[in-house]
Amino acid sequence: MKDSNFLKEHNAKSLWHPMAHPADSQANPPAIITGASGVRIKDIDGHEVIDAVGGLWNVNLGFSCQPIKDAIAAQLDVLPYYSTFRGTSNDQVIQLAEVLREFFAPDGLTRAFFTSGGSDSVETALRLARQCHKIRGEAGRTKFLSLKKGYHGTHMGGASVNGNANFRTQYEPLLPGCHHIPAPYTYRNPFNESDPEKLAQLCLQALEDEIAFQGAGTIAAFIMEPILGAGGVIPPHESFMSGVREICTKHGILLIADEVITAFGRTGSWSGSRHWGVQPDFMCTAKAITNGYFPFGAVMIAEAVAEVFEQDATGRAAIGHGYTYSGHPVGAAAALACMEETQRLNVPENAAARGQELHQGLLVLQEKYELIGDVRGGHGLMCAMELVADRNTKTSTDKKTTATLQEVTYQEGAMVRVSGPNIILSPPLVLTSEEVQGILTALDAGFAAAS
Repeated sequence: MKDSNFLKEHNAKSLWHPMAHPADSQANPPAIITGASGVRIKDIDGHEVIDAVGGLWNVNLGFSCQPIKDAIAAQLDVLPYYSTFRGTSNDQVIQLAEVLREFFAPDGLTRAFFTSGGSDSVETALRLARQCHKIRGEAGRTKFLSLKKGYHGTHMGGASVNGNANFRTQYEPLLPGCHHIPAPYTYRNPFNESDPEKLAQLCLQALEDEIAFQGAGTIAAFIMEPILGAGGVIPPHESFMSGVREICTKHGILLIADEVITAFGRTGSWSGSRHWGVQPDFMCTAKAITNGYFPFGAVMIAEAVAEVFEQDATGRAAIGHGYTYSGHPVGAAAALACMEETQRLNVPENAAARGQELHQGLLVLQEKYELIGDVRGGHGLMCAMELVADRNTKTSTDKKTTATLQEVTYQEGAMVRVSGPNIILSPPLVLTSEEVQGILTALDAGFAAAS
């Protein structure tokens, strides 16, 4: 490896970082992470901190999960790659499909279509939803509905159903026929409604209104995160997702659950859909399926949708879609080991317990610092704080304040993520109570410096 002087000198010089302004990365060089163990990461200067970001929502089992590393290494020696396009398969992906079928049986999902990651999974679900309607003779169902503040990856289809302008404006025009309804976001919404249950009903009414306006026969699918993640951790009222499911069923609209973040225990339940007692038609997964150790994803498909494709005799069900790395044998081997370890550790149980501790600790910080306008969480290990310059007007704080907060928190022992005015926390699901307190202590110092 090049020495530290070389790495620091060339940091962001020849590299453009995702989700960042290239000039900003050069002016404010990113932290260079060179090692990790357990739930901690170490930078090039040897500074070690708790990773309260969990990689990027995906390192659920931490950085020292040896069974997954062993599975990857062993598979590289046997079959490092082969395609799963028509005519060939591999032993690992066949076994994984059966494991996922059993795991997602309570969600009503029985088939898997493998991808390279979350954005690919969303793109796949959108495409298959349109195709499903065409097979059934409803070719006019091409539109998609989604939530404002929702995040669905960065491909053109995912960006089109995204509900955050940051991921849309510079890339427009996007896919036509994508329409958005208000999110059940109690802190900011067009109804000025702070009661979660009432707001959920208002958003459901807005969904019914949009369906009536567009015409139910023109809509292919509604896509939503069970708990909105990148948009700022926005948990809906428990009645919301089930209400969406009911409306979609009534109007013949397919429901796509984007669980790239929420699947595999993050919410304190095995899936976000299961957390709310809902069975979707498609579920997009990735991230924690390999603990972040290999780029891999899977779209899980409900039995009723599978039957539409598998019983077709017209040829319209031939899938003209896929990725070079769909069902990659190394990724599948990693996922098999990850699924076994995830279930052995029963991570939802710890996620729920530690998530409550973290959420309560953030509420204590809110009482201490006026900078914190809203605290969101309470469903597993996904929490956020929305920072404001003024609580009465809810004016968002400036970038300098959030930058100071993030830097001091990092120096005091915890890596946190800044997303607009939000501080987002998504630590590994194997976090301990002591490590929760470590995050809170570091944040306390960060807020003291930024206030």
